[in-house]
Amino acid sequence: MEESGFEQEDGLLLRRTIDAQGKSRAWVNGTPATATQLRTLGEHLLDIHGQHAWQSLVRADAIRALLDAYAGASPAAVQACWTAWRAAQANVIQAHAAQETLQRERERLQWQIAEVDKLAPGADEWDSLNAQHTRMLHTQELQDTVQKVLAVLDTESPTSARTGLARALDLLRAREHLEPAFAELSETLEASLAQTDETVRSLHAYQRHADLNPRSLEETDARVTLWMSLARRYKRSPEELPALLRTWREELQRLDNAADLTALQEAEHRYAKAYLDAARSLSQTRAKAAPRLSRSITAAMQELGMVGGAFSVQLKKSAEPSAHGLDEIAFLVATHPGMTPRPIGKVASGGELSRISLAIAVATSALGNAGTLIFDEVDAGVGGAVAATVG
Repeated sequence: MEESGFEQEDGLLLRRTIDAQGKSRAWVNGTPATATQLRTLGEHLLDIHGQHAWQSLVRADAIRALLDAYAGASPAAVQACWTAWRAAQANVIQAHAAQETLQRERERLQWQIAEVDKLAPGADEWDSLNAQHTRMLHTQELQDTVQKVLAVLDTESPTSARTGLARALDLLRAREHLEPAFAELSETLEASLAQTDETVRSLHAYQRHADLNPRSLEETDARVTLWMSLARRYKRSPEELPALLRTWREELQRLDNAADLTALQEAEHRYAKAYLDAARSLSQTRAKAAPRLSRSITAAMQELGMVGGAFSVQLKKSAEPSAHGLDEIAFLVATHPGMTPRPIGKVASGGELSRISLAIAVATSALGNAGTLIFDEVDAGVGGAVAATVG
């Protein structure tokens, strides 16, 4: 009651009216209710078996549901395992279909990586390499400049900068006794002369170590050319080549992981085993319950005038596994003594089908929530003691 939105009371009155225009209204203990609410509550009170209820006895889903309910089985676990297995199978199929495309993509990446790997570009190499290459291209010009600077600074010529600084320093020192301020100026010139000497030494060192080797220039030029060529080919700036190489390697790794067919197949095998284990367990539960259900329905048939008749729940292994397990389930019936049980819809008359339906309902009545069973026209075609039993 509370789940349906009504207060719990001592009694329960369900009422529904349908007027001449076909409009329906419903109440629960005097409170307006929807047809769905009325139906939900009614299912807890009554289980109605119409005159055509027997027709469900030939439907595979109804037969399976009845046996599973009687056996207390839980087919949901099998259905979940089946869904997971089918998804894993689909992954394997997709991986097979994509193998050719993925392989082409892997080969393309592998070729590109191998090509750029020959360069082995360092993360910050391009700037220093380019600067070095520029210097090497202008080596002679730089050497000429150094020589000219040395000619200005480091000669004994009266016009050289060093000679001029030295001469100026001597003049100031010669007059320091007359003008004390010259002492400070002399220190400044002395520092300038020392810096000039240091500059001269550095320029001589530069001359000695400057690379004038044509072979070294050729090697550097070749490397710069390779950088530029690869950058143009892949439409990137030279500075972007190291990052591009990393991206390709990451993409190749992703493709290798995605195309790991062996891993997908192993996963599919695991899901298949989980399904088969669950399905076999369900089959065992059904196999134990089938004889009990057969005996219970057969006993009910005897009380309904079908003396010597027999009911059998037949289980066969299905040709293919399914979401419902590994079993094909059928209801077989023999309406007379010595008769071989056959599918229920092929051997029983209308009256017999009604009584068989009643026998099944009685045998499985404990499975429902309703406390009252209602059978519509179940006494059709019967009389005498059988009619009394049915009544």
